[in-house]
Amino acid sequence: MTEYERAMRPEDITRLFVERSNAGDAAGVAALYEQDAVIAYPPGTTTVGRDAIRELWAKVLAGNPRFEPEPPLPTLISGDLALTATPPKDGAGARAQVVRRQADGSWLRVLDQPEFVTP
Repeated sequence: MTEYERAMRPEDITRLFVERSNAGDAAGVAALYEQDAVIAYPPGTTTVGRDAIRELWAKVLAGNPRFEPEPPLPTLISGDLALTATPPKDGAGARAQVVRRQADGSWLRVLDQPEFVTP
């Protein structure tokens, strides 16, 4: 099993996501999620669990999309939970994630809303 860099701050997850996505590493992207995480993707559906998230990202990354880092909005932390978000460059909507501190002090995504568009 590959040893991946851990996100030691909630904000690290976005950077690691971009790096691993651009490298075509679906397993690396999935490693950023808790075992039972939920992602609201594809649009209008949910994908549940790290294995399903890995399969989803393998399909997405097969098209070789390029991701650009986005400046994070302020992170909200309450105990072992945090809310992270980034605004898309076009300013339409936002991306938001709930992350949880793990026993080793690292952070993983629990809930992921990749993008929702404001009316």
